Amino acid sequence: MVLHVTYIEGARIVTDSTQNTQRLIELLDLSSNLQARTDEDIFVGYTPKQSRPRVFGGQVLGQSVIAATRTVPVERSIHSMHGYFLRPGDPHQPITFGVERMRDGRSFSARRVHAYQNGKPILSMIASFQEPSVGLDHHDPMPAGIPDPESLPTTADLIGDIDHPVAQEWAFERPFDVRHVSDPIYLQAAGERTAESAVWIKTTAAMPDDPALHRAALAYASDYTLLEPVLRRHGIGWVSPDMSVASLDHAMWWHRDFRVDEWLLYIQRSPSASSARGLGTGSIYNRQGQLVATVAQEGMVRMPIDKLG
Repeated sequence: MVLHVTYIEGARIVTDSTQNTQRLIELLDLSSNLQARTDEDIFVGYTPKQSRPRVFGGQVLGQSVIAATRTVPVERSIHSMHGYFLRPGDPHQPITFGVERMRDGRSFSARRVHAYQNGKPILSMIASFQEPSVGLDHHDPMPAGIPDPESLPTTADLIGDIDHPVAQEWAFERPFDVRHVSDPIYLQAAGERTAESAVWIKTTAAMPDDPALHRAALAYASDYTLLEPVLRRHGIGWVSPDMSVASLDHAMWWHRDFRVDEWLLYIQRSPSASSARGLGTGSIYNRQGQLVATVAQEGMVRMPIDKLG
């Protein structure tokens, strides 16, 4: 059993890290209200207690994937989604997910999901599902020479000693173990200013044997570090004063089955930044070197004028 240390109101306690993964499973287990259905299927999700003032975007993505998945035949798996973050989510309120059944074809299904708070959408997403099919098969190879995740420090090793609620949440309460291959930029972006980054990720405990749950969980985790190459390219750390960063949209393609409770390598780069926006792209590989998913996200990155250059 892996133990970790966290802080609650100044008291130091020891907890079981499997609780973080259990919270992720519960977070993705949406309730449904069949009586509320008009032209949409309605589901409700919640946000765990946190110190941050807005809902983590990956949470809304993962919950939206689950909501859409609940409305398609079990043999059809999500293979792509395209979403826009429209408003920040309030972590103190539940989120209502409305799913429109746009089309069910012979092998593909399309769903539109709106995540609502106070009657207004905070996320709009379209997702596509497909039955398994035989066809052409190739993928980009996984980069060589990547250190094993076991040789890299955990987030707790890096920032666990910082007495700040957000640092403590990242270090001890995330449902994913995130280990940086590139130098982390939690506090500062030291080293070469390159628009590339890489992390290993996996849940902190075992997950149920449900492929749909693993795909939703990977959507959740895909939002953790995708904009880091934008910041690294300009020598900026996450705690840079007066910086404002927010995800604008998110696209994801699932290529092959995988497990999120086994190590996945997340290779990220930023091909462009302009007009206070930065683009991040990511390739996710399993440990056998198979490309299991591809991700793209554009984010708003606003800096003080005197920090630009």
